[in-house]
Formats: sequence, structure tokens, C-alpha cells
Amino acid sequence: MPRSLVSPPHLSRQGRPALGQLLLDLGLGAAAALGLAPFGIWGITLIAFALLLGRLARSPRAIIAFWHALAAGIGWFGLSMSWIVEPFLVEPEIYGWMAPFALFLMALGGALFWALPVWLAVRLTPDWRARVLSIAAVLVLSDWLRGWIFTGLPWALIGHVWAETPVAQTAAWGGAIGLSLVTLGIAALPPLFWSPARGPVPGLLPGVTAAILLLGGLWAAGLARLAQPVAPDADLSLRIVQPNAEQRLKWDPQWSSVFFRRLLDLSAEPGPRDLVIWPETAVNFLLDDAGEVLPAMAKSAQAPLVLGIQRREGARFYNSLALLSPEGAVQQVYDKFHLVPFGEYMPWGDALARLGFTAFAAQAGNGYSPGEGPALLQAPGLPGFQPLICYEAIFPQHLRGLDQRPGWILQATNDGWFGRFSGPYQHLAQARLRAIEAGLPLIRAANTGVSAVIDARGQIRDTLPLGVAGKIDTPLPGALPETLWLRYGPAPVLALSLIILLASVATAHLRHRDTDTGRGR
Repeated sequence: MPRSLVSPPHLSRQGRPALGQLLLDLGLGAAAALGLAPFGIWGITLIAFALLLGRLARSPRAIIAFWHALAAGIGWFGLSMSWIVEPFLVEPEIYGWMAPFALFLMALGGALFWALPVWLAVRLTPDWRARVLSIAAVLVLSDWLRGWIFTGLPWALIGHVWAETPVAQTAAWGGAIGLSLVTLGIAALPPLFWSPARGPVPGLLPGVTAAILLLGGLWAAGLARLAQPVAPDADLSLRIVQPNAEQRLKWDPQWSSVFFRRLLDLSAEPGPRDLVIWPETAVNFLLDDAGEVLPAMAKSAQAPLVLGIQRREGARFYNSLALLSPEGAVQQVYDKFHLVPFGEYMPWGDALARLGFTAFAAQAGNGYSPGEGPALLQAPGLPGFQPLICYEAIFPQHLRGLDQRPGWILQATNDGWFGRFSGPYQHLAQARLRAIEAGLPLIRAANTGVSAVIDARGQIRDTLPLGVAGKIDTPLPGALPETLWLRYGPAPVLALSLIILLASVATAHLRHRDTDTGRGR
């Protein structure tokens, strides 16, 4: 590993990191993010994290490591979350000015989830080699914490870089957090075993060899799981309808009727179907006001219909899925319970509504109210399914919120908010991980794409790309046996990360004490 990259970073005269060094960290963080969708260049991710871990571990003081981790985090989150500007550009004349502030604050907020744990790890670990492992461990724990604190945002986890590789299959054992541990574990080996006395290239060989062997073992384990037999497809046909209703036109009265007619026509096309699925907020009217339109929708489907629709209950509004019978009767309703802060609801919303502040994306009322929690829906003649509406699919913990294991997962989403570059593809990649974690097929109905049929191993069988109106007719893929992750959740990975952290800190202090004792002699 080049000495210039892992030696103690240069400081300015004020004792802060030099600007050039911070820019290098920023670039390494952005390079690491190239492993995420839509790029998928996971090799660059491993190299970038190996360099970052070495640099952070060699920081002379904890506060210096904080600044370097902050710069790297801004690079990672700035690139990976760049799609956050897209919602503000749907109506740029109103919200466009907010876009750069939203991206900067999102990147800075995410970077703090790296900088603070790294500061703690460096402060607790006096030996630089032990720091490599303690920093890796706290970043894994930080990835997990990010999925819970402040209602959670587990987007752009470090482990998401493996979504399109066989290594992703290990999520069946450790979840997405386990993939973060895998990533940082592989990246930690080169700086951990680096021998500077042997020269830049020879000094890297032991660590690089160990990293390649570990990666090869995980790749082989993933291939073995991909070869595992899956239950045969059910003798049932699902129809996924993608109307391609552009977000900027979706609520326009004239265009909304065009999109509604498109939904009806695609649903009515010839072909067998036991269930028709429309995406999130597929129509511009409330369920309570649908009246005679519901039978017309059911008639076009000629089968039970699941559709995303808003509904009202007293003064409250909900982002919901409704299951209609072939006659158009509402049989079951599911209300989205994990809402997007500031997008679908405002914290302290009742108070802020009096001041004129409303949720950004909610089309009814001042914002949505949350539903009761994870639920199991049952369409006639089909296995029960767990519905997830858009944002809910990025939270793996919701798959463990049911008393009864479903037969499949349905994600109804409106990715029209995310633009066409990275957001929709990252959202799709996370849906694939949910299928792997649960060992269940996942059917994805997206307003503007990407709609997809995902089997129980996270493999995509069929898709409708972005910006296309169409339908997918598919049999329901079979399921795998209950996964270890579904049974135990992230607890084993978190326990292992804590053990690594505590062992690294203890080893560093013992080594430091022995060194001080030797000097005293």
C-alpha cells in the first residue's frame, strides 16, 4: 500500500488536516460509492475502503481522523444520495432552489454517521493496526444504527455494493448489515497485514492474498446458494401494470385521466391472471370517493385487483393499498406505516400545519398518518403476501414484523420521484436484498419503473424498464426455506462487530502497555 496514502495525513499550520488531504478523502469516499447501483464497480469500493481504513488508522489524533472520515463520508453520501435533488426538480419553479441544500445536508448528515464512530474508535484504540479493525467494526455498527435512529434511513449501506453479485446471497445469513461487515472485513485485510519494511508492493501481498481468499470463499458460498433448489412456481398468474405516469404530470387533471385509462387498458389486455397489481398512488382520487369507479376498475382487471390509493378517515389521510374483489368490493386495506419524514409527513405535523407547513409529497391533507404496522394480505386463491409501499422496502426489519411467514412480498412504489439515474436502480437493488433476506419472491409494481419479478434468491426474472408503459404477466415464483436472517435478524452480525471492536481495543491497550513497560526498563 503506497506509503503516501496510509502514512499520517499532513496537517495545516493550525493542526487541522490539510485541504489537499481532505480532498483526497473526499475522492476516495466518492470512488467507494461507485460500487453501488447503477455502477456496480465493487472492486473500486474495496480498494477505496482499504486505503481509507489505512489512512484513518494512521491519524495522529482522534479529531484528525474525525475530519478525514467526515470528508470521505461526504464523498460517499454525496454521490450515492445524489438522486435526492430529483424530487425538488419535479416543480423546479417552486422547489428547485432547495435541491443543492438538500444534497449537502443529506451528505453531511450521513458523513457524521462515519465521522463520529471513527473518532471514538481512534480515541479508544492507541495502536494503529488494531484501529483498522476497530474502525471497520464501528462503521458496521453505524450502518445498522442508521436504519433505526431518527426513524431510520438505511439507504446506501456499505454492503449494498454486492447486490448484483453472488456475494449478496450471504444476506440470507447476515442481512444487508452482514454484507457491510463482509465489505469492510475484506477491505481491512491489506492495511492490517501491510508490512512497510518490505516495500510498497511486497508489503501488500499478505493482506491482498488474504482478502482475495476471503472474497473467493464468499463468492463460492453465494454460488452454492444460487444452486440451491427452489420450490416450483405456483400455478398462478400475476399481472403487473406500469402506467408510466410522469411525476410532474401525475396529478394534472387532464393527464391523470390519460394515465387512468392506460391502467384500465393494460389491465384488460388478453391473457390469464389471478391477480392484477397497480403501483403506489396509482389513481388521483381517494378510496372514499371512488364510488362506482371501483367496479369499473375490477371489470377491467377481470380478477382481484391490488392498487395503491389514498384514503381518508376522519381528518386523517393514509397512503394505502386496497385489495378489490372481481366485483369491485374493498376486501382488505393496508396503510403505509413507515412514512418518509418531511416527504409524507411533517414531524410535529399538527402544530406545523397551523403555520402552513405541509409534507412535500403528500397529495391529500397536510401529510399522511401512519398505519398500524406490518400486515399480511390474502387475495382469493393466492398465498398470503406482505405489502410494502415504496420507502418501506428499504427497511429489512419490517420483514420480521409478522407472526406468520408470508408466501411472497409485494412492493408497490412510485419511483418517479427519484429521477432516472441512480435512485430507481438503488431502490431496486435493495428490493432484491429483501428477497434474499427473507427467501421469498418479491413482486415489484412501479409507476414509472423499474417494475420487476424477483425470485427468492434475489434474481430478476422479468422487468419493465424506466419510462415505459406496459405489463408483465408472470407466474408466482416459489419460495426458499426460512432463512437464518429471518430467524435471528442482525443480532449475530452486531454481536460479532462488538466482539471485534472490544477485542481490538483490548489488544491495542495491552500492546501499548507492554511497549510502555519495555521503555521503562
